[in-house]
Amino acid sequence: MRFMRKENQKGFSLVELMIVLVIIGILAAVGVPIYTSNVQKAKMSEADAALGTIRTALRVYYAENGKYPTLTAGTQVAGSGSGKASIGIKENELSSGNKYFTADSLFTLVSDSATYTITCADAGILESARTLDQSGNFAGGVE
Repeated sequence: MRFMRKENQKGFSLVELMIVLVIIGILAAVGVPIYTSNVQKAKMSEADAALGTIRTALRVYYAENGKYPTLTAGTQVAGSGSGKASIGIKENELSSGNKYFTADSLFTLVSDSATYTITCADAGILESARTLDQSGNFAGGVE
């Protein structure tokens, strides 16, 4: 008894399906790391923008008072609740349009009357802390 293939038989062979699965696997192996890297860059850009907003508020504070506020290490810059530095940042300034960071994210400030360092140490979002000093130098994070 011979098996004969029908002329109108429809469908894909197992080999064809395996080739498609291999191609999809290769595309995923290449695409996922690129996507992950781009997401991390987006988070870093958003952190830099938020640090820049805080820096602008510090410059306004300096223009009005002739010095930077004196704050000890770890003073949180924005957000709700007590213990936040009062440098003129409204809660919605850091939250507006942001996907990853809000006013309650961990932005801290160390400053004396002449210098300051702002840190975004939100480890749940960034891989490592990102800082900005009064000279406009960014440090940390993954570039």
